[in-house]
Amino acid sequence: MNILVVHAAEDERESLREMLTALRPDAELRLFDSGLTALADARKQEADIAVIDTELPELSGLDFGQYLQELYPDVNLIYLSTDKEAGYTALRQHASGILPKPVAEPELTRELDELRHPAVMKEHKRVFAQTFGNFELFVDGKPVAFKYNRTKELVAVLINNRGAQTSNGEIIACLWEDDGDPEKKASYLSNLRQDLQNTFTKLKLNGIILKQRGSLAIATDRIKCDLYDWLEKKQESKYHYLGDYMNQYSWPEVMHAELDEIAWSFDDDQ
Repeated sequence: MNILVVHAAEDERESLREMLTALRPDAELRLFDSGLTALADARKQEADIAVIDTELPELSGLDFGQYLQELYPDVNLIYLSTDKEAGYTALRQHASGILPKPVAEPELTRELDELRHPAVMKEHKRVFAQTFGNFELFVDGKPVAFKYNRTKELVAVLINNRGAQTSNGEIIACLWEDDGDPEKKASYLSNLRQDLQNTFTKLKLNGIILKQRGSLAIATDRIKCDLYDWLEKKQESKYHYLGDYMNQYSWPEVMHAELDEIAWSFDDDQ
């Protein structure tokens, strides 16, 4: 579980750190003194719960919470405020709760125990990537339809790289294996990236793709994938590698060979 704490007052942040560490010892806490720095972090890492002071400098706590909901629709927003108007806005946002300041531990405990979006619900992942046989990406059980066919292949490249940041140059080398016009390919890749963003935003899948300057990665903890499950559980996995991997593409040959070796090792162990 990931918990964001956003409060401008250092003493209040530390008090919240102590309470949350005691109440949720297994949670990853990330503390910030402004909404802008917290938002920059949230674009890279998911948040399950956000404890937010409504009175933040530069970007208000309520505005930050709205942006956070756009990134992660199931985030639990717990606002801290003494302003009744802020309470009305929080209700319209369907926040998980709003607490008076300063925060008392019993009240914080109650909010954590009665989240609008319980953490157990997040164990169900909406995205499934099929790599054995032909590659396909499913959301809520349905294949994703991209504007461009190569957008799906771009996702396949990221899935194949298992969470590693993949540079634009590496992506281009996979998608276009010939020595054509590199400037034209870079422009086409820009269109693919925009198609990917538009499609995932429409499906409310913000946070699945992790962006850095000039590179992309897949958030492996936010999807189900037959490849990942098989590599982790081997013979205990419900998925079975039978020698077919992303069959419609030629570039995964290195991974294909690696999977063959792993599968052969199973036979040697028997």
